[in-house]
Amino acid sequence: MNDRRRALHRWAASMCFIMGFGIQSAVALELDETTEVLLIEAVEAAYALDLYHARCRSDGSNRRTENLNKLLASRMRLTVLRVQDDVFPERNYRKVQERLQREFVATLNANGGCAGVKDSELPAELRARYDEKIKAIEALP
Repeated sequence: MNDRRRALHRWAASMCFIMGFGIQSAVALELDETTEVLLIEAVEAAYALDLYHARCRSDGSNRRTENLNKLLASRMRLTVLRVQDDVFPERNYRKVQERLQREFVATLNANGGCAGVKDSELPAELRARYDEKIKAIEALP
């Protein structure tokens, strides 16, 4: 009977982790300031690159945000939404996403819309910024 309880407990724990209700979600994030800044910049970079692809290339897959989400989940047991809720100044993922979208649209409009951006260095800059942040997260201990 004791082995059955342990097996059931392990199964329940794994299901909670899969569903995002792990014990860590109840505990406040304890990250140093440098890591918090890196996480914020990484989420912003992924979101901006995804917005560019969605608006200017008709690719709404959110691939970069999903890749960042997988990396954060495997390395730090975090999600992008949790970073937006707990680390960003707004402390609300919806407000964060609205602000990031407004900022991207302003950047897009300042560069002549999608047509102007396609011929500029902005797509390469967005990609380089995203790649730099991903590598920095991968290098964390």
